[in-house]
Parts: sequence; structure tokens; C-alpha cells
Amino acid sequence: MSAAMTPKRVDFEALDECHQQIQVHLALLSELAQRIETVGVDAATQQQAGVIEAYFSGTSREHHAEEERSIFPTLLASGDAELVAAVRTLQQDHGWIEENWIELAPQLRAIASGNNWFDAAELQHCVIVFLALCQSHIMMEETLIYPEARARLAKTDTTKFSDPRM
Repeated sequence: MSAAMTPKRVDFEALDECHQQIQVHLALLSELAQRIETVGVDAATQQQAGVIEAYFSGTSREHHAEEERSIFPTLLASGDAELVAAVRTLQQDHGWIEENWIELAPQLRAIASGNNWFDAAELQHCVIVFLALCQSHIMMEETLIYPEARARLAKTDTTKFSDPRM
């Protein structure tokens, strides 16, 4: 069995919890963008920008890497053309999310540091794109990819445990 087809233990609870935390931070990001538009940058905005930037630069990126390692390979090796296409879309999403984050993160770091060099209109645009990318990405994972991965890994586990030679 190739490495791509070798079933791995996947902590779906941790992945689901991370999605919940991503949703929380996306809501914070949306609130931050609205606050900057209406109030401007103050101490609370600076603090919130730092929290959001740290989360998406760390935990969220690690989450995507974990999906690439533990979820996607089994589904890509499934032979199901529709499923493979969905996973390829999610891989492309990871790239688009990262590319957008590379534009957004420095602006949030500037806000967190009290610098006002960022362009408010550009920030608003980046936030809108980032929110849309992340929301649609999470929806596809939770409605298609995670259930498929759970079912396939459970089937593999059942087969492995029911075979007396294993």
C-alpha cells in the first residue's frame, strides 16, 4: 500500500474544533474591519488585530497543513473523480487563502503595532475576500470532505480489525 493510500489516524475532533475557532476569528476579523471603518484604530482595535493575525498566521496555517497530510491523500487515492476534484479545489483554496493572507497579515500587524500606513480600502477588500474564501472552504470540508474521510477511514479501520491476520 502506498503512503498516499495508507490510512492514518485522524483527530476529527481537533479538526472540527479548529474550524469552530477559525469561525470565531473570522467573526472577529469582520468586526475589526467594521470598527476600523466606523471608529478607526484605537487600543481595542490594535489588540484585536494582533490576536487575529497571530491566530491565522499560526494555528490556521497548521490546520491546513494537517489536512494536506492526514485527510487529502486518502481521498485523492480514492479513484472517485468527483471527490478527487473536490480535494483539488480545496488544495487550490489553501493556496488562495495563503495568498490573500500574505496581503492581509502585514496590514493587521501594522494596526496591532499602532502604525497607520495601511490602506483602509485595501484592508476592507482583503477582509471580504478572505472571509469568503474561508467560509466556502470550511463549508465544503464539513459537508463533503470530512464526512467522506470519516467514512473511508472507519471502513478501513473496520476491515483492519475484522481481519484475524492483522
